[in-house]
Amino acid sequence: MTELSVIDLNDWPGFERRRLQGAAGPLSIRIGNPAAAETVLFNHSILTSSAIWHRQAQLLAKAGWRVICLDSRGHGESAAPPAPYTMDDLVRDNIAVLDALEIAKTHYVGVSQGGMTGFGLGIRYPDRIASLLICAARADAPPPFAAAWDDRIALVRDKGIDALARPTAERWFGGEFLANHTIVAEKLVACIRQTSTEGFVGCAQAIQGLNYLGNVSELKLPISLVIGSRDELLIEPMRQLAKTLSHSNYTKIEGAGHLPQLDKPDEFDHALLWHLRSYPPSP
Repeated sequence: MTELSVIDLNDWPGFERRRLQGAAGPLSIRIGNPAAAETVLFNHSILTSSAIWHRQAQLLAKAGWRVICLDSRGHGESAAPPAPYTMDDLVRDNIAVLDALEIAKTHYVGVSQGGMTGFGLGIRYPDRIASLLICAARADAPPPFAAAWDDRIALVRDKGIDALARPTAERWFGGEFLANHTIVAEKLVACIRQTSTEGFVGCAQAIQGLNYLGNVSELKLPISLVIGSRDELLIEPMRQLAKTLSHSNYTKIEGAGHLPQLDKPDEFDHALLWHLRSYPPSP
């Protein structure tokens, strides 16, 4: 696939936009191949939207999966209820989507905030999850990590989302990648700018309260953990999670940043397809 297909903020061929009622307001989803028996539900990072899953969504829909890509509250086309939010609120939004679509069980793929949400889903609703692929996420928020969000929240409240757009893209991928992949860079920054102030603040506060680590060992679901080798702040937390989840599969994608489906899409697609093919259909 070409670079253009990695992020797509527009409508996707073969996918329908639907608005469903979430735990605290309307949520927007993209759904492809809706009659298929097996479902994969995608969740994105803070400051992006379902647009970052365009390539993987198309790939799986063509392979026969029912694919759902959720815009988290306050991101993309989903409404932003008043902050603060909790991680359990974001978890419940996913369950509301499954309930509205009458889907009993799904495979789940989440990156960054979406991966954090995945831990919550597996812990709180294990009967609804067939497997988890969690990318670039941690399961707790130690004080230095939580405190780092205070400055970002203050900046967005003072100057708006645009103040975070380019600095966030550079933190995730580095200036060299962005300079050499201008189309991806432009689309990523445009995606970040679609995030509402309230949605960012609420989700950032949810991340500050992340507290699933003590329950992670309870997870018995099939789990794959994926991390980019240049995602320096999360390599060690993900490595430790792999030790705690001894039954999990751990993949480090060389040269990848915080969202490896964007800068190393071939390698990420390989890990994704391996994961989904490694587990039998959910009952």
